[in-house]
Amino acid sequence: MLFHSSIRKELARSFGATLVVLFTIVLTMLLIRTLGLASRGSVDPQEIALVLGYTVIGRMPTILTLALFIAIVFTLSRMYRDSEMIIWFSSGRSLGAFLRPVVRFSWPILIVITLMVFFIWPWANQQTDNLRDRFERRGDLERVAPGQFQESSSGRRVFFIDKDTADGTEGRNIFISSTEDDGSETVTSARSGRIEWLDEQQFLMLNNGQRLESAADQSSLKVSEFEEYGTQIGSAAISQRGEALKARNSWDLIQDPSRANLGELGWRIGMALTAMNFVLIAVATTTGNPRAGRGGNLFFTLFAFVFYYNLLNLGQSWVASGLFSLGGYMVSLHGGVFALTLLWFYKRHHNFSVRGWLSAKRAQRGAAGAGA
Repeated sequence: MLFHSSIRKELARSFGATLVVLFTIVLTMLLIRTLGLASRGSVDPQEIALVLGYTVIGRMPTILTLALFIAIVFTLSRMYRDSEMIIWFSSGRSLGAFLRPVVRFSWPILIVITLMVFFIWPWANQQTDNLRDRFERRGDLERVAPGQFQESSSGRRVFFIDKDTADGTEGRNIFISSTEDDGSETVTSARSGRIEWLDEQQFLMLNNGQRLESAADQSSLKVSEFEEYGTQIGSAAISQRGEALKARNSWDLIQDPSRANLGELGWRIGMALTAMNFVLIAVATTTGNPRAGRGGNLFFTLFAFVFYYNLLNLGQSWVASGLFSLGGYMVSLHGGVFALTLLWFYKRHHNFSVRGWLSAKRAQRGAAGAGA
């Protein structure tokens, strides 16, 4: 039908344009954030593209939800502004008739959002955490850039290398300052060094150098020279950090229904329900006001999204703290929004007005009194 096809085509054009704009904005913001993490040493500069890619993939459910909401609001707003809605209403179409083509266009996107939030979201967070964990727990020598002083992962040693080879396994003019558990300090310098593996342990083998050892109370100083000296700088195994909630599999959250897990599970379910509610909200609340222009609907769209999304995040913390049960939170927030949206939709569909209803009641009473 012309009615359904025309609305779906316009929704597709609006959704595509909105998605490109939102994706560009979010990509730019996340790129700046990732570069900041890399400059602080939290992310490997060589893996910025990977971290950025996983982060963007994890944000896609939110981007798709907002893009779908804006596309529906903008499409219906344009139809109101150009008096196209009046033509459809005059031809016998009601506001409820617009719900079917909107839902037919939206359901594939809603399925993608649901699948991404339940499966892609934890997977992307897990990959990002693995990259950060691997970089934070890398060997001490791998932290060193030629010509720069760099602390070790424990903060007890400071390294300096004047030059290194292309593969990073050898260096020249090496300086190491370390603090022991008993408070003594050691300063080691060498002309060259190389990385070797001995019994699953990573060692830095120094050649032709000098070692100064001072006691904690500075009462003694020991100076020694060496032709070869080895110091441990890392291990073969990379220990794994505790798995974050955002990186846990959805099935694991269901099998372990702790408060924190239920809060994260409620957030994932809520993201899917939020996208569905936004489709109904867009159809029920979008109006046309030529004096307000497009800015009024845009302001409402952004305000509604931010408000609902913040309630979604607050709900996660409320469930995790035990303030709400998962079922009570889902019914109160998402069920409440759904019910209010249906009421508003019914009001507009039947052109119901409280003022008009009161006026009609007064007119009926007046007519009854006159008849008496």
